Amino acid sequence: MTRLTGGALRVTILIGESDTWHHKPLYTEIVHRAHTVGLAGASVFRGIEGFGGSSRIHTARLLSLSEDLPVAVVIVDTEDRVRAFLPQLDELVTGGLVVLDDCEVIRYAARENPGRKGEKSL
Repeated sequence: MTRLTGGALRVTILIGESDTWHHKPLYTEIVHRAHTVGLAGASVFRGIEGFGGSSRIHTARLLSLSEDLPVAVVIVDTEDRVRAFLPQLDELVTGGLVVLDDCEVIRYAARENPGRKGEKSL
């Protein structure tokens, strides 16, 4: 397992849920590419309301259902590794927002799964 503590870089990619890359969700492509290059981790968060460059509000409220809710993909790793991944994001994200933030990793550890085949609990 990769050790990651101390100073790091967080990249947040804000896109629409309906954004695609070769007929599959764009957020899926971003996560799979991050995994392929060995980044520490990536998570996708679905928003309940928001607007972006189009200035059109997208919401999950019952009276105004949207098919294009906001999605945030968050990746944290060392600055060098995140910056090396940016050209792939430049290729993939044609509309949306990509933000970099300095951050500090306090703890990065795999979740223990007692009872899974081949794994031992402490």
